[in-house]
Amino acid sequence: MNITKSLMAILSGVALLLSSCSTPKDVTYLQGMENGQSQAVRPERRITIEPDDRISIIVNAKDPKLAEVFNLPIYQGRIGQGGNSSYQTADYTVSPDGFINFPVLGKLHISGMTRTEVASMIEKQLVEREQLKSPVVSVNFQNAKVAVLGDVARPGEYEIDRDNMTILQAISKAGDLNITGVRTNVLVVREDNGQNVAYRLDLTKTDQLMQSPAYYVQQNDVIYIDPNDTKKRQATSTGNTVLSPSFWISVASLLTTVTALIIR
Repeated sequence: MNITKSLMAILSGVALLLSSCSTPKDVTYLQGMENGQSQAVRPERRITIEPDDRISIIVNAKDPKLAEVFNLPIYQGRIGQGGNSSYQTADYTVSPDGFINFPVLGKLHISGMTRTEVASMIEKQLVEREQLKSPVVSVNFQNAKVAVLGDVARPGEYEIDRDNMTILQAISKAGDLNITGVRTNVLVVREDNGQNVAYRLDLTKTDQLMQSPAYYVQQNDVIYIDPNDTKKRQATSTGNTVLSPSFWISVASLLTTVTALIIR
């Protein structure tokens, strides 16, 4: 009976090792997408300007001198020891109540507007007030960033350099998930009307991912990738001991020795 129990223990250990060698199914992104297949995507949501955002606004016209008054001064700074120069336009910081103070036009409420909407509004006012003819206004974010944390190659803050940036594009800036990152339960925390709203995304399920409100990232989003259980157990010195092949080899060797002694 003791021999039988010992053999069963050895076989259980071997079975556990074999099961751990199976191919994981929760590692591949966008499962179910086949060649030529289309997938409905959540309607695009362009980034809107929020209080405390920093933006640059550049006004151009046929006569550059007439447009100068509507552009903040350009500051020149030197970098390095070789005398190289870098040029940077001054920014507007949106006030807590959503305004900027624009040259000549005065206070403009821009919170909740997209870059395109702000540019169109300024162009329209410049024409209506007969300040410029056919002005061209460009608006860009200066501090729109998303934080990618957790089990990724390069955690950190990354610039949102385009409208409609997807969560996959944001994660790619961080060097992708490590193989130990959990792709089926990605957390996105977003500021919305003074509250933090949490979204859970499964990167392996194409339809659910592309319909999520968090599919397109917004400024100040925090993306957190949870490590899998194996990596979590590495936080303790013996966390993964029972799952290691060397452990079960040692157990099997011990049981074999004990069995041999009993038979003798």
